[in-house]
Amino acid sequence: GYRAKFIPVGSQGGLAAARRGECDLAGMHLLDSATGTYNAPYLDGSLRLVKGYGRRQGILFRRDDTRFSGKPLEQLREIITNDAELLMINRNRGSGTRALIDKLLAGARPQGYLGEAKSHNAVAAAVAQHRVDWGVAIEPVAGALKLGFLPIVDEQYDLVIPKARLERPPVQALLRLLGQPEARQALRALGMTLAEPTGTE
Repeated sequence: GYRAKFIPVGSQGGLAAARRGECDLAGMHLLDSATGTYNAPYLDGSLRLVKGYGRRQGILFRRDDTRFSGKPLEQLREIITNDAELLMINRNRGSGTRALIDKLLAGARPQGYLGEAKSHNAVAAAVAQHRVDWGVAIEPVAGALKLGFLPIVDEQYDLVIPKARLERPPVQALLRLLGQPEARQALRALGMTLAEPTGTE
């Protein structure tokens, strides 16, 4: 009975919108380098953190591409930052994945760095369709398109809700849905990890 509008602005953009009270909730996966903790250090007193799920991010490539297959992460990092023939697809600025990519590249700007995709699925599609050679996305989208996947990091994806909007019926309906066994099983089937029980902090 509820309709939702999804606007892909990245973790930083979503967090800023939630702080301004412009949305009911925002998804985020931002690592605080000082504490090694995801998401919670970025909140202020106006926001409530709702624990989401763990997921794995990594480099996607076509399985028959011998430039990637069987290479450990450090060797592959050297290859993608120095091989001018390899073409990447980046993520949109402000997204948690873009921050991860910039950390991985350590200042390098490989071919394709300026090309941005707004979703993990868009990254996987670009690789599968031979439009690019590699990108960074979550493991389930690699499996869905039978792409190679080299893990980079296990991260935590959570929701933040403006406290002023916490009691709105659509927000409460979503929180109830996230707590239902069927929904949690569906997330696990996608390769996500969930702590028990789901709740807010």
